[in-house]
Amino acid sequence: MKLSNRFFYTLRENVKDEESTSGNLLVRAGMIKKSSNGIYMIMPMGKRVLAKIEQIVREEMDAAGAQELMMPCLIPEEVYEKSGRRDAFGSNMFSLKDRYRKNYVLGPTHEELFTMAAMMNGRSYKDFPYNLYQINTKYRDETRPRFGLIRVREFIMKDAYSFDIDEAGLDVSYGKMFRAYQNIFDRLGLHYKIVRADTGAMGGMLSEEFQAISAIGEDVVVGCSNCDFSSNLEITEVVSTAAPSEEAYREMELVHTPQAKTIDEVAAFMHEPADRFVKTLLYRVDGKLYAFLLKGKRELNETKVLKLLHANEMELASFEDVEQATNAKVGFAGPIHLEVPIIMDREVAGMRNFITGANKTDHHYKNVNLKDFTVETVADIAAVAQGDVCPICGQPLTFDKGIEVGNTFKLGTKYAQSLGLQYLDANNQLQPVVMGSYGIGLERCMAAVVEQYNDENGIIWPKAIAPFDLGIVIANAKDEAQMEAGSRLYDLLQEHGYDVLLDDRKERAGVKFKDMELIGLPLRITVGKRINEGIVEVRERTGKENVEVAIADLLSYLKQL
Repeated sequence: MKLSNRFFYTLRENVKDEESTSGNLLVRAGMIKKSSNGIYMIMPMGKRVLAKIEQIVREEMDAAGAQELMMPCLIPEEVYEKSGRRDAFGSNMFSLKDRYRKNYVLGPTHEELFTMAAMMNGRSYKDFPYNLYQINTKYRDETRPRFGLIRVREFIMKDAYSFDIDEAGLDVSYGKMFRAYQNIFDRLGLHYKIVRADTGAMGGMLSEEFQAISAIGEDVVVGCSNCDFSSNLEITEVVSTAAPSEEAYREMELVHTPQAKTIDEVAAFMHEPADRFVKTLLYRVDGKLYAFLLKGKRELNETKVLKLLHANEMELASFEDVEQATNAKVGFAGPIHLEVPIIMDREVAGMRNFITGANKTDHHYKNVNLKDFTVETVADIAAVAQGDVCPICGQPLTFDKGIEVGNTFKLGTKYAQSLGLQYLDANNQLQPVVMGSYGIGLERCMAAVVEQYNDENGIIWPKAIAPFDLGIVIANAKDEAQMEAGSRLYDLLQEHGYDVLLDDRKERAGVKFKDMELIGLPLRITVGKRINEGIVEVRERTGKENVEVAIADLLSYLKQL
């Protein structure tokens, strides 16, 4: 492509409303442009990158035996109601009515429609297995779109679905997709970890995520310093290393604690360690008020709670709810005489003589024990933290941030049973089809690559997905010899299979060099003053120096690189 007669632009200054490195660089490089909050245009240069990512995904899907199709994005709402997922998506789903007042949604994911499509073929056990996929647009009304392409409302996703007659067949299909995903992310050049995760609104038996490691990642990837354990923080088990207390039970005592609300304040007032404190948190879960007991400074893991209670949504109780339930100001909640269901973290079960709020303003109880209140459920509801140990080998856990670029699910028969996808087995009996689901966010992959590959000058694309293999810069567009040589070189490299960008604009050389670094092409060839001697300069994007190469030797030199 010759820039002199193409749509091309870059921005010199950082973009004010882009808080991520990838969002800022992709906008500055003229690859994307925000049209509204969480919605982006993919500009010509960015479309070339996205097309190469898409091609890698398509090649690996096809190689794994999946067949491509295309689903509609406008879907009758009743489809999600029938599968039981309309409430699970809640306000994250864009909804609308047609002219006949029928309810529709913009598809956030397509399990239901693929299940319906599979009904056209799944008559007999002999029709299985098979795998269908699409590369299509998804819509989710995110509460807080951010980080450029990483958290958006409209995005391109590859989703695939496998169909088998039993779990053994699902294991085989899942393994094929899992290996295809590894191939895809390896080819994209991403540094990633594979972690166990919560199945969430998707449901099913197993979920694994492919997490691109990044400082701005919204997920916390928990690993082990000793073994290969890896998990999303949302589902990582808390393993207590503290032995159950053997101290004698003491009599509960009400203590006046004026102006002491926080754990640190109460601990200091009572001259007790903070880990003797048990805090009480009140939440509304699917509209119902619950109290959660946690040790010391532990944080509540909402994903574990939602799974435990088979619930869809939870939020902190309002000040009014807390004061009505406790008959005290906020900050003094405790389990004693509390008339709401209490769910206690299992770490608390091993404690004795602990401190809690007294449900009385400016008061706390000390020497509280389990006999002093009634618990509905004891479970692991705490979030893992620094200092916790691996549930497999007991060694210290490690913590990284990650961007979820892909996920795989063993769905089992959830959708087949709710939507009626069945087959006749060898005994002529109807059985539900066993499904798997596999998703990759293409634009998120694009952003994750930029987060991992950049420097102070711009993007550094891996060769496999760079918008062009290399760029030719004509240093002086007014020099006829340079222009002629640059054009000949452009044709020559294209003939030898290179995807070439020719910067023949009437701009200063420095501007062109800056643009080449910003858009991140792997190689830059400069046609400059020594062209009359048959010499050009070659520079790798990550290199610090130009290398002079004779045009006669250029093809062999590029091949070596």
